Amino acid sequence: MAYIGKEPADAFTSFVKQDFTTSATTSYTLDHSVVNENELALFINFVRQEPTAAYTASGTTLTLTSATASSDDMYCIYLGKAVQTVNPPSGSVGTAQLADDAVTKAKTSNLMYPAFEANLSANQTSVADHVLTKIQFDEERFDTDGCYDNSTNYRFTPTTAGKYFVYSYFVGGAGGGNADNKNTKLNIYKNGSAVRSVFNLMNTGYENEADLTINAVVDMNGSSDYLEIFASINSVANSGSNNFQADNCSFGAYRIGD
Repeated sequence: MAYIGKEPADAFTSFVKQDFTTSATTSYTLDHSVVNENELALFINFVRQEPTAAYTASGTTLTLTSATASSDDMYCIYLGKAVQTVNPPSGSVGTAQLADDAVTKAKTSNLMYPAFEANLSANQTSVADHVLTKIQFDEERFDTDGCYDNSTNYRFTPTTAGKYFVYSYFVGGAGGGNADNKNTKLNIYKNGSAVRSVFNLMNTGYENEADLTINAVVDMNGSSDYLEIFASINSVANSGSNNFQADNCSFGAYRIGD
């Protein structure tokens, strides 16, 4: 069939319902004007009433044959007022109605935000031996929502609640030369407490550097929860020059869902 102008979109039809606050009365006001009672399906206490015999209607006036009580449940359906919309009703679209390529990356990419990744701009030096020390990731690679503090607290405080994939890669150097690194520990901290720890036990004769990788899925409340990374180096003969190495240390997180 030909149309003048733009072809109208498909429409979905639903009937309008009105709930009433009942009292000891026979008179009620309708939200929509009707010609007569046959344009309404009236229900009292979930029982459909017979038009004319149980109620009459004209314009916006609804009159009952018998008064209701305040404890009654009453509602009506406007049979003569079907509302059309080009949007399907909520919850009515199933998997079978979606084309295989209907959901694009543009529709789902917000699941991964907020997101950030940061690294060290220079070696973090003079790290105390065998003491968990916050890694001061001061150089942002990206920070989608400005949730990472790279200058004062070196922490990630996301503004959207959900589950976050958190990760960090770390290389630490022990002072004093080769064979001095006994063990190295890496922690993900949430609100000042460790939620995940990994460690590397070094044997005598190895080089004085150790690398660790850590990740976890952490629930965040989207307001006050924050994440930090702590590490420690336990050196056999520490010379006071333990360090976290800039070229290899990184910290990041992104939202994966509710």
